[in-house]
Amino acid sequence: MKEALLYDKLKENKVKCNLCSHRCNISDGKMGICGVRENKGGVLYTLVYGKAIAEHIDPIEKKPFFHFHPGSTSFSIATAGCNFRCKHCQNWDISQGPREGRGIVGRSLPPEEVVRLAKKYNCKSISYTYTEPTIFLEYAYDTAKLAKKGGIDNNFVTNGYMTAETLEMIAPYLDAANVDLKAFTDKFYREVCGARLEPVLETLRMMKELGIWVEITTLITPTLNDSKDELEKIANFIYRELDREIPWHVSRFYPHYKMGHLPPTPIETLSKARKIGLNAGLRYVYCGNTPGDIGENTYCYNCGEMLIRRHGFSILENKLHEGRCFNCNSEIDGIL
Repeated sequence: MKEALLYDKLKENKVKCNLCSHRCNISDGKMGICGVRENKGGVLYTLVYGKAIAEHIDPIEKKPFFHFHPGSTSFSIATAGCNFRCKHCQNWDISQGPREGRGIVGRSLPPEEVVRLAKKYNCKSISYTYTEPTIFLEYAYDTAKLAKKGGIDNNFVTNGYMTAETLEMIAPYLDAANVDLKAFTDKFYREVCGARLEPVLETLRMMKELGIWVEITTLITPTLNDSKDELEKIANFIYRELDREIPWHVSRFYPHYKMGHLPPTPIETLSKARKIGLNAGLRYVYCGNTPGDIGENTYCYNCGEMLIRRHGFSILENKLHEGRCFNCNSEIDGIL
């Protein structure tokens, strides 16, 4: 165990955790919503420091990042736990384990070893992913600092439910983030995820202000967030309040966890969403979980030429020339 960052001590040995936007008030002997932060005698501890439940070398496109070192590999780590309880979570077995009483599992993998392995396998970045990196901030923070010293970039794949304090702490070492904007209604966030929408929007605004490269993913779930009105609201939010250069990944839902009763997202719905994003003025809109779809490719926003051709997580062709379109020389956005 390691003493946690970002908490306040209260009366009667209670503490207030300031890591994520739940801002849990935790009594002595109890845990926060994430299930991995425990109050012991008025001191808040993280129970997952250096305790990796998953470690893999992934193509960066799997995160998904399409404008952050495309074609590279990323050393990916996670711990148990999550501050959301998404009913359609694809990694529910590791994210919900602590909350469902299955304990905290994982092997010892200290920050120094994570960075050593990332270098050994020539990974351009370290991804804090699979579960929610906010809930293992102490582990991610120490690892990210070492990674930057070693010339390795860092990225979060996150639900965006972190506090401003957390984001300010990690920002100097965080190069990129793919944020799940799961829907655009509080109803969806409350009923499906156990959270609220506005803190996620505020995180996105703040990341943009801090200069972190942002990509956004929306898993389009049939009957829940697939209406034309809601998709237009998401696209317009990205364009008007963030930037037209931010890639929007609209991904196909498959039945998972507690949503096995819903069908996979029709391909036509993804195509509709992509058109909505492009019509709203976004430069890059991608279809996810649809190998072979034209929506996987990167096109020049100026002349329309195809620049990167993909199939799933693989790049088949890359026509970028020093980060620019080979045809019209327009600068393509991202960390390329």
